[in-house]
Amino acid sequence: MQNNSRHFAAIGVLVVIFTFLVFWVLDAVLQFPAAASIQAGPIDALIQGHLWVIAFLFSLVIVIMVYALFLFRRREGDKEEGEYFHGNSTLEILWTVLPMIAVIAFGYWATVALSEITQRQDNEVIVNAEGFQWGWNFSLPNNDAVTQELVLPVGMPIRMDMTSKDVLHNFWVPEFRVKQDIVPGRTTHLRFTPTTEGEYTLVCSELCGLNHTGMIAKVRVVSQSEFAAFWNEAVQTASSK
Repeated sequence: MQNNSRHFAAIGVLVVIFTFLVFWVLDAVLQFPAAASIQAGPIDALIQGHLWVIAFLFSLVIVIMVYALFLFRRREGDKEEGEYFHGNSTLEILWTVLPMIAVIAFGYWATVALSEITQRQDNEVIVNAEGFQWGWNFSLPNNDAVTQELVLPVGMPIRMDMTSKDVLHNFWVPEFRVKQDIVPGRTTHLRFTPTTEGEYTLVCSELCGLNHTGMIAKVRVVSQSEFAAFWNEAVQTASSK
């Protein structure tokens, strides 16, 4: 019994150490671009939670397997048969119930995060987007100006009203974390609040034909005064044509 306790303690310490090491490697390898929207927070937290669970499960399986292979290997001259046992009800219940609890917990966490990032705001800035093979058009409601550059005000909640001219596309700015399919004949919505001024790249993340990888657009997050000035100039340019 004492030997078993020592084995469990050794395995527990090794699992904890390797969990931190594996998480550190995953976190270093899976580098995300700097978050630039309020909605990125809950999404990043959910991803980090998944990485911790992945690191723990991987470490648990590998440590137990390697520990058993080295410590309980057949010694030279050892002819004895190993002790036979059939099943372990406690373990079988644990590895059934614990994963169920984990799945339910992550499902609840994801549901709360989804509700948070899709919540409507009273002062939303609505921007129309049309995807087509292989480019983007942007406009404001009741506005004749159309641009191929998406300019957004920092700190203001944005609602993208999006449709497709031809095939299925997908709106994705990696720094904002959120993404949404764009469907022909339908209007889909995407909500986010930019937090950092700068230039970003909008990409289509749904395979949409030969030049799918070239379906990109510049995104600029600017001050509210610059946003108003940009669209005023766009309206004047459209009116003069």
